[in-house]
Amino acid sequence: MGADTFWAALALVLVFEGLFPLIAPRGWRNTFQALLQLRDGQLRFFGLCSLLLGLLLLWVALS
Repeated sequence: MGADTFWAALALVLVFEGLFPLIAPRGWRNTFQALLQLRDGQLRFFGLCSLLLGLLLLWVALS
């Protein structure tokens, strides 16, 4: 994996991150406010699940 692949992946992350606030700003704001109400342990759990799902998808895509 070269530097070009890394920058392309980072650019795609930014595109996907920008879609929801662009399409549904009120829903994005409500979701973000709900996330602020979660305890640290709950946020860590969701972060871990997201990380593991991303790694699994990456593994499937590259195999």
